[in-house]
Parts: sequence; structure tokens; C-alpha cells
Amino acid sequence: MSAQDTAFNQKIGQIFNPHAEVMVMGILNCTPDSFSDGGSYVTEENWLKQSEKMIHEGADIIDIGALSTRPNAIEISEEEEGKRLIPVVSSVRKCFPNVVISVDTFRAKIAQKAVDAGANIINDISGGTFDEMMFETIAQLKVPYVLMHNNGSFERMHEKEPEHTIQDRVASFLRTQIVRLNQLGVKKIIIDPGVGFGKTMEQNYELISDFGYLEPLPYPILIGISRKSMISRLLNVQSNETVNAASGLHAHCIGAGAKIIRVHDVKPAKQVIEVMKALKRYEY
Repeated sequence: MSAQDTAFNQKIGQIFNPHAEVMVMGILNCTPDSFSDGGSYVTEENWLKQSEKMIHEGADIIDIGALSTRPNAIEISEEEEGKRLIPVVSSVRKCFPNVVISVDTFRAKIAQKAVDAGANIINDISGGTFDEMMFETIAQLKVPYVLMHNNGSFERMHEKEPEHTIQDRVASFLRTQIVRLNQLGVKKIIIDPGVGFGKTMEQNYELISDFGYLEPLPYPILIGISRKSMISRLLNVQSNETVNAASGLHAHCIGAGAKIIRVHDVKPAKQVIEVMKALKRYEY
């Protein structure tokens, strides 16, 4: 094993160490139509500049995506996703050899190509439901896998869940998918309740109010609330005006047990983590 492989294993090991610090996953959207920053990082100069900025501000992981999953997004072909994504992964890996790279995809073949290009983690918004080969591919790749709750298809992923059942439904889905992954030998799992995907505003807040419903699942929790409409609609502001409110929610989620926070704005997220660490020193 090379020195670089050892370093990556140590960094990734922190995710699964319950005593390690909370980590920040910085979002790099290389799409023309993402909901808040579409088209901003579709050239190599811009995606490398943004990656450097996030790393400088303290991002532990860069999460690269090339297919928009905002409401009413058009599903692009696998070929188009690969053309957008793989050059970015290769470029970021070459310029920043020590950063942990996550790839946001629900397609098994894209996951394979991304890992071959240098990705370390697969972040699947579908929880293995959009591509029946994803779980087997993850088992073969032996990389950590972000398992997110979703509604079962690209077309239905923003349909609202029934009222009053959201925590139970999310926990049941994650539990079922974890059993399938474990049967294939996949143990490095990160769970994401899927805030903003097929939930009402009230359900989104219910999901992050406490994580007791996730406690029986012994895996680190990832939370992605950055610039989402659960904040902007509540406050009647634009998505890029929600940093302060998101910071408050991030502090709450960290206190409730979240291990990774996925954000567009890295610096405020790192500041939240630092003040939460300071508070923790005085806990008894």
C-alpha cells in the first residue's frame, strides 16, 4: 500500500470513528442547471478554482456532481453524465492529490468510472433504487457508500411522502437497504435521510429535529440542507441568502449527532464546527 493510500484510509477512517471531528463535504456542481449554482463550474479553470477555495477553507471532502436533481430537472443520459463528470474527477484528483473525492451519482457504471478516475466515495441520492447494479458495484469497488432515502425513481423523487410517517418510512427504507448492502459485504455505509427529496417543508424539519429514529442504525449520518427550499421558502429569500439560517441548522444537526454536513459554503460550516467543539469542552 502506498503512502497516499494509507493517508486516504486514515481520512476515510475518520468518517467511521465516532470520536473523530465532524467533517465538511463541499459541493462542486459541474452542471449547467443546478438549482443554485448551475453553470458556474463547467470549465476546468472554474471547477479547479472552486475546489481550491473549498479546500483552503477547510473542506474534508469534495463532492462532485454532473447531473442536476433539482425539482423538474431533466434526466440526462449516462453518456452525457460521464462526459461531464469524469474529466472533473480526473482534473481535481491530479491538481489536489490528497483531497478525498466523493461522486454524486446513482448510476453503477458512472460510479465505476469515477473510482477509476480517482474518486474515493460514492454518494447515491437514490439509495440503490435507480440502478439495480449499484449495490453489487459498490461491493466490488470496496469504497464507502452514501445511502440516501428517496422515492424510488428519478421521475418520482420529489413526490411528497405521506404525512405523519416520515421518520418511520425513512428509517425503514434505510434499514432494508443496509441489510442488502451488508449481505454483499458492504460495511462502510453513510446514511442520509434525504432532506429536500420528496418531503414537505414540515417533514424536512421533522427529519432533522432529532435523529433518534436513526439511532438503531450504527452508521455516520450525513445531512444536506445547504441552500434548500426548506430554508428559502420559510424565510421568503433567495437560496444564496440562507447561509446564516443554514449555519443555525448545521449547529443543531451537529449537536444531534450528524457526522458530515454537505454544503455549498465551506467557511461558515467550518466555523460552526469550531464553536461547537468549543462548547463541547464544557460538557459534563
